[in-house]
Amino acid sequence: MKIEVDARGQACPKPVIMTKKELDNLSEGVLTTIVDNEVAKDNVSKLANSLGYEYKVDKKSDKEYYIHITKGEATVDSNVCIPDTFKDMTIAFASDTMGSGSEELGKILIKSFVYTLTEATPFPSTLIFYNGGVHLTCEGSEVLEDLKKLEEEGVEIISCGTCLDFFEIKDKLQVGEISNMYTIYEKLKNPMNTVTIG
Repeated sequence: MKIEVDARGQACPKPVIMTKKELDNLSEGVLTTIVDNEVAKDNVSKLANSLGYEYKVDKKSDKEYYIHITKGEATVDSNVCIPDTFKDMTIAFASDTMGSGSEELGKILIKSFVYTLTEATPFPSTLIFYNGGVHLTCEGSEVLEDLKKLEEEGVEIISCGTCLDFFEIKDKLQVGEISNMYTIYEKLKNPMNTVTIG
């Protein structure tokens, strides 16, 4: 079977997500993803490599790459670590931006990251928001719809009550529950399954 995914014009991480979805539905055959920039080409290629599938890239022009991924019996490189599940993962958001350097870029990255969470399964079990991160769960947040989608899927979403009080936005909370520092500590105390974003 041959399937084609046209991801031209799609911003990161959409080309990877679109490709992964089709690969998950494909039992065997060739999937071709078309992208229009080198970053997307590299990211889709890395996905194929991490899953152990053979792939070939045809460069038609500087604005057109065809990545042909053959799905058969996967031969995963032993040096590539692919966890079985992320179901027990807790992700903590300490800020309403991702990384430092540019606040504008940080807001773009956090939006892209949260969207990716809605598309990549299995989902993390818990999302924790504290300090500036609580702004993401409140009125005016650009990631509210994605967070609500995750909550509907069963992801626990908790925001620090002290932080909401500090910023005077407790009445603007739109998704998840208000929690206390003891509960947050309990969720974060295992460093093996906790990732902090901020």
